[in-house]
Amino acid sequence: MSEKVEVVICLGSSCFARGNKGLLKTISQYIKDNNIQERINFHGGHCFGNCAEGPILKVAGLVYTNVDEQKAIDILNSTFEN
Repeated sequence: MSEKVEVVICLGSSCFARGNKGLLKTISQYIKDNNIQERINFHGGHCFGNCAEGPILKVAGLVYTNVDEQKAIDILNSTFEN
């Protein structure tokens, strides 16, 4: 089996206030709906230091800023499309 893709959501207070609580639910539901539990390592992380650009999501080492629920789905779709 190939290595899992690491997906880290910032749990800093600024990102949380900017909407990461909703992103947490959206990503968790996406994982279930697409049955990719074996392909993803999804977890929270500490502040990434770009608070003004939050919410922040890191996927396979790439940092995405100003992530809303649709952008998160688009990122996950492009990452797990195969």
